[in-house]
Amino acid sequence: MGMAARAELTTNQHDYPVKPVPFTAVRLNDDFWAPRIETNRLTTIPYAFQKCEETGRMDNFARAARVLHGETETNLNAPGYPFDDTDPYKVLEGASYALAVHSDPATSTYTDNLIELIASAQEPDGYLYTTRTINPQHPHAWSGTNRWVHEQELSHELYNAGHLFEAAAAHYQATGQTNLLAVALREADLLVTTFGPGTNQLHYWPGHEIVEMGLVKLYRATGNTNYLVLAKYFIDDRGSRPGGDDYHQSRIRPVNQTEAVGHAVRAGYLYSGLTDVAALTGDPQYSRAVDAIWENCVGKKLYLTGGIGARAAGEAFGANYELPNRTAYCETCAAVANDYWNQRLFLLHGDAKYVDVLERALYNGLLSGVSLDGTKFFYPNPLESAGDNERSPWFGCACCPGNITRFMASVPGYFYAESGDSLYVNLFATGTAEVTLDNGVELKVLQETRYPWDGNIKMTILPENKATFTVRVRIPGWAQNQPVPSDLYTFLTPAKESVTLRVNGHRTSLKLDRGYAVLDRTWKRGDVIELNLPMPVRRVVANEQVAADRHRVALQRGPIVFCAEWPDNPNGKVRNLLLQDDQALTASFEPNLLNGVEVITGEATLMGKNGATGPLQPFKAIPYYAWANRGKGEMAVWLADSTAALPPVKK
Repeated sequence: MGMAARAELTTNQHDYPVKPVPFTAVRLNDDFWAPRIETNRLTTIPYAFQKCEETGRMDNFARAARVLHGETETNLNAPGYPFDDTDPYKVLEGASYALAVHSDPATSTYTDNLIELIASAQEPDGYLYTTRTINPQHPHAWSGTNRWVHEQELSHELYNAGHLFEAAAAHYQATGQTNLLAVALREADLLVTTFGPGTNQLHYWPGHEIVEMGLVKLYRATGNTNYLVLAKYFIDDRGSRPGGDDYHQSRIRPVNQTEAVGHAVRAGYLYSGLTDVAALTGDPQYSRAVDAIWENCVGKKLYLTGGIGARAAGEAFGANYELPNRTAYCETCAAVANDYWNQRLFLLHGDAKYVDVLERALYNGLLSGVSLDGTKFFYPNPLESAGDNERSPWFGCACCPGNITRFMASVPGYFYAESGDSLYVNLFATGTAEVTLDNGVELKVLQETRYPWDGNIKMTILPENKATFTVRVRIPGWAQNQPVPSDLYTFLTPAKESVTLRVNGHRTSLKLDRGYAVLDRTWKRGDVIELNLPMPVRRVVANEQVAADRHRVALQRGPIVFCAEWPDNPNGKVRNLLLQDDQALTASFEPNLLNGVEVITGEATLMGKNGATGPLQPFKAIPYYAWANRGKGEMAVWLADSTAALPPVKK
């Protein structure tokens, strides 16, 4: 793809048919998300910046700058990892999102100074990679003797660039300032001339994906088609030559892939970039591939918590139906990537099934990655613990805390979307949204609910003027007796209550289209939609091919997956609990437990080594996301069920 192809692409007007309502237009003031977003702003972001300073990540930029200015640098030791630069970038992205909705002079000053520091470490041609600049003769061992030579294996040069681009686009969107954007564009222009199909260009694909997503964001910010073309090239080049592997998703070309493989975070970023290119080029081969990969992931490789990545070895997807619990990796970054990917698929297809997966990961496997106080983190998120898992204040490889800061700050941007004359309501929380539809209708939405603890949701529609448009309200799959959009998990018994929907007090039939209740009418100011999503305690069973979950049951209520944890159950033992299928379970809200949570209580028994069970004892389960906030101890999502107590079948 030479310059002619670049020019040709400038006339291409394809894009996502559905557009998210920006997070800056959505204000949440509920009891669930608003406090968490504020904790992220006031605690986690400053904490992560502090950790980046304490661990030398900020100083790497200062060291590189001194070398570039000809000063004598006595410390020529390489940074801990060549990708340490990305941690300040990610936290800076989160801080930018926070600044977009909440003025904070101290944070503004800090980020301006940090951007100046980053800019000072950039080489004259745009290259920005501190480990090489600090000591070009002896950079980190993964970096290679020259630029880019180890990019497809270990150097992470393009990974660093991708996170810089993401941060720069966020900062520009939030502040309108171009200081960080200018740094990003200098490096992006270097990449455009360095990589590609030309005779004098390097034919490499990124070892760790994300630069594809970052280049698309720069394309959107600037309109420079070269960035979109390069993102497409990086995807097209992957797997185009012999010698690739599943770990890097490079055994075959992405457009020919049908299975989620390899390092789960890299994969999630690749699939997100692939979806971007599918939308922006309109080429059906990209959408066919990403749809096939998604079907495999959701049908055979998705944890009940929304986590992805079964194996610690390679932080990778396993084989189909390989979903162990105690050794589940489910990296926090992979949950973030999974949500990025499913949001893009929703924008591409307008189908609620992608939001079902997004919501599952968001409330469970992603939220579990950060402690309630915002200062401790999980890297892996297993579904069972023998008491050997503990949240950490930081990591040597600190990708997960930074990813939490940037994602949490942008959560309101996942609630609403619009296309043509349609407003999509995807997630539920008390708050307001200001929306301008494609047809010019301006409106506000006021949402009132205690979700995820209560399924009663009231939406007041406030158009500026009486207008005809469509409101598409997502009816979650879990409320339609389908935990996930596949046969990977099912509810043990169907729900007894049905979803109800009312407009101005009058019950309306559920006219569903791709998972949305479609309300097409002329709306006037003050019209009210009332949605009731019954939230009984549900038992979930896994597909029989998931060996780890045979004869086991998990608990879910609304979008929340529950677990049994040691402080709440007799003797702190939960891994050998047996929960009979007919045992009554009750849900209640405990405002003083774990910042306020719904809990499930009942009775269970303990299984002995020979399968014998003891007497009934009190049983309690808490939301999975809140586990390990009270110290180390046993935890289990999947509990033995009635079939585990049956005698073996005689042959």
